Amino acid sequence: MNILLWHVHGAWTTAFVSGRHTYYVPVLPDRGPDGRGRARTYDWPRSVVERTPEQLAGTDLDVVVLQRPSEFALASAWTGRTPGRALPAVYVEHNTPRGDVPLTRHPCADRDDLRLVHVTHFNDLFWDAGGTATTVIEHGIPDPGERYTGAQERLATAVNEPVRRGRVTGTDLLAPFAAVAPLDVFGMGVRGLSGHLGVRVGEYDDLPQTGMHAQLAGRRAYLHLMRWTSLGLSLLEAMSLGMPVVVLGSTEAVEAVPGDAGIVSTRLATLIDGARWLLEDPEAARRMGKRARAAAQQRYHLSRFLAEWDRLLEEVTGCASP
Repeated sequence: MNILLWHVHGAWTTAFVSGRHTYYVPVLPDRGPDGRGRARTYDWPRSVVERTPEQLAGTDLDVVVLQRPSEFALASAWTGRTPGRALPAVYVEHNTPRGDVPLTRHPCADRDDLRLVHVTHFNDLFWDAGGTATTVIEHGIPDPGERYTGAQERLATAVNEPVRRGRVTGTDLLAPFAAVAPLDVFGMGVRGLSGHLGVRVGEYDDLPQTGMHAQLAGRRAYLHLMRWTSLGLSLLEAMSLGMPVVVLGSTEAVEAVPGDAGIVSTRLATLIDGARWLLEDPEAARRMGKRARAAAQQRYHLSRFLAEWDRLLEEVTGCASP
């Protein structure tokens, strides 16, 4: 199939474009949000092809995978085909609802011309989609390999734009852990985080994915302190590396991390005590990390993710996969 999608979420897109199709990603001269083109910090296959808006008008497309409300108008203008009518369409919801959460209506609610795909069962439960048909396709990630050593008595986390996003990403919860052990923070927009927190943390800004994995694997334990997110792919990557994880028990994280594969709680004191225990007992950390890897590999393996997407795309387009 020929699939049009925007480069919005690098880690998710990396998994999605690992399939057997041709993936067209819009590119603009400024490589801004509506035209980032191919990723520069992820390893994408040659089957991901950049197209300018002018080129898309003459591109043979089987389906568009939308991820933001603004992409309906962009797809119509750039392809000359209306998503859901003249061009089969799927809308992927990556995010938890905002605002008055129990009553939040999805932008695609009550539509009969597309399929709404949620990346977690939590999202499917919390978004009000009205009469729109929904499907859940849980994350799948390329296996980074069991690389955990935990040799450094340090904690690590990965989060993008922690200062701007604040309480949503649990940024305010980092300082107590930095008092327990040295803490390293990886991701986009982490420069200046130490000044914001009032404590010193290691700041690793926008490393390539493989480089970040190599760095994470040397830290003793991984922190996932997101208050409100679907399910951080960096958490699943850390688990797949073989890292023990300390996880705030919110949204889908309580389903993703079995009780013996990590320390999961809504009590900050419990999480801090757990991190301290893992720092003091490297063998216990290693055993927990192995269970975390096994859990992530069983539930979030890439082949399952791609097979579920192939089935859905065949259903939506009527096209058989190659």
